[in-house]
Amino acid sequence: MEFQVIPAIDLRDGRCVRLYQGKYDQETVFADDPVAVALRWEAEGAPRLHLVDLDGAIAGTPKNLEVIRLIAKAVSVPVGMGGGLRDMPSIQKVLEAGIDRAILGTAAVEMPELVKRACELYGDRIAVSLDAQDGIVMTRGWTEASGESAVDVAGRMVKLGARRLIYTDISRDGTLTEPNMEAAAQLLSAVDVPVVAAGGVARVEHLVRLRDLGFEGAVVGRALYTGDVKMADLRQLGLLPQRQHAN
Repeated sequence: MEFQVIPAIDLRDGRCVRLYQGKYDQETVFADDPVAVALRWEAEGAPRLHLVDLDGAIAGTPKNLEVIRLIAKAVSVPVGMGGGLRDMPSIQKVLEAGIDRAILGTAAVEMPELVKRACELYGDRIAVSLDAQDGIVMTRGWTEASGESAVDVAGRMVKLGARRLIYTDISRDGTLTEPNMEAAAQLLSAVDVPVVAAGGVARVEHLVRLRDLGFEGAVVGRALYTGDVKMADLRQLGLLPQRQHAN
């Protein structure tokens, strides 16, 4: 299995932003043109992209669909997207818009029957995102605590048919510190499906460690935008495939 470094593009009001620990009042705008950002990461060798509709996560339905559609059309690499996917029409809409993988978050806790049905219909095109604060899954744009541990929810999602999980440690997200390796490894060992790690990656060494722990990949956000992690360095270490060219 080839480890994947996946650039994150977080969308808010049509712009590319990053939040600190998921806090909407601690936002940094990195670009007004998310399509250009997507093309940049593709040109630099990203094997896939990770989009988050931050407005959708709060509203409960996708709010940046036009930008998402433009990104999916502009790049040739596969694109995953999460944020506000809490009913089947929304899932169908983003998949029809060219998204390769629909990522369900809040639905994992509040709507398990939706997860089950989506996995039955779309198989590997569905991933479940478990976003945890102190080990407890958070929902609705990371604003509400579910009261359930990420490990417990992960096991339940796999039983419902989830073929891939994305694990984010919220307290590390956007902080440029380091991933919560212990918590991430605990979740990875509890399931038998591929897991992508997210939150806190600040140095190339963090990605090497996540790869060595057995993760399928890692989502990287702020560190790529600040230059703390450079795609060229990842390529030299074999953490990226051969350079791909944008359309």
